[in-house]
Amino acid sequence: MRTLIALALTITTAGTAFAHGAEAHPASYGWTFDPWVVVPLCTLAAMFAIGACRLLWRVSPGRAKPLLRIVCYFAGLLALTVALVSPIHWLGEHLFTFHMVEHEIVMAIAAPLLVLSRPAAMCVWSLPRFARRWTAQAFNASPVRGLWSRFTGGVTATVVHAVAIWTWHVPMLLDVSVTNIAMHRLQHLSFFITALIFWWAVIWRSERGAAAWHLFVTMMHTSVLGALIALSPRVLYVAQTASAPEWGLTPLEDQQMAGMLMWIPAGTVYAGAAIFLLSMWIRDSGRGGAKLV
Repeated sequence: MRTLIALALTITTAGTAFAHGAEAHPASYGWTFDPWVVVPLCTLAAMFAIGACRLLWRVSPGRAKPLLRIVCYFAGLLALTVALVSPIHWLGEHLFTFHMVEHEIVMAIAAPLLVLSRPAAMCVWSLPRFARRWTAQAFNASPVRGLWSRFTGGVTATVVHAVAIWTWHVPMLLDVSVTNIAMHRLQHLSFFITALIFWWAVIWRSERGAAAWHLFVTMMHTSVLGALIALSPRVLYVAQTASAPEWGLTPLEDQQMAGMLMWIPAGTVYAGAAIFLLSMWIRDSGRGGAKLV
């Protein structure tokens, strides 16, 4: 672990960064300015900021302002930036351990923060009036609402997110995502979208008892996957761990640490959220304010 900390400090002063294989990033000091990532992040930040300013301008004196939602949104965007733009991403292209850190930040930190902010209304308010009306009508159309309701059901969202996680950790697919930039983008996008759907189901759709159960199930299956990766006696991800010797690690050590990160720290996030929701459910059910699920 001391080696990994030293690596992180060293990378922040590196002069040149390389993407998958021999493709060079147009970035220095280990930062990755991929337009497929940076442009959407900047667009989302600008839309939310404009929409928030317009809504805050219209808030009547004495009414509560959605400051917590604003903080959650920009904290979520900051987490995405740390995962996908900062030197963590650069390191993730060379070490499986940091690639796992990147994934967990996206799924277990950025996604729930963005969901807590409920950003749709703010972003829609950033649009011109005619576009706001068209977007509102499109979102409120029965097919769209029905599809959203179906996918954000607790069981469906949990299963879809689990399928994305397990599928992309099939050794062949994970190795392909390391060597193919398009597959890498698709991997991150599927992790992020299914995580948003999962956390929306947990936070806004499910009753607290059911939400705690979905979090517990997610904690269990991700912990099992992490344990399988960490305890494997052989290297499963050949391409992903190929650069490990350049950083003072064997490929198996790199794989073991990545598995441990999924197994314990990431599992702790889901477990902590489940315990929090369960305690709220028990408190409210004692007051008669929640159903037993």
